[in-house]
Amino acid sequence: MRIKEINGLSTEDRKSKLTDLRIELARIRTMVNAGGAVENPTRIRELRRTIAQILTIQNEKKLGIRQPIEEKEEKKAAKPVKAPKAKKEIKEAVSK
Repeated sequence: MRIKEINGLSTEDRKSKLTDLRIELARIRTMVNAGGAVENPTRIRELRRTIAQILTIQNEKKLGIRQPIEEKEEKKAAKPVKAPKAKKEIKEAVSK
């Protein structure tokens, strides 16, 4: 799961996704501890990483560090875009 996807989730969706991931991680760890073969061993690392990302984003939003996506898009739309100067105008300005 990518950071943009996590940011797009609501608080309740993030909490439910977090519990689902923790349950899946516990199930895989139980299989490993029982001596069974895991189909995809790298899945443990992916689950731990995703859980950490979700917790980090939740903490940042609680502390006010991370801005919601809507605010970032509004700021980008509010900035005026400067038109680049033509090469001819730049050469004329330099030669003067």
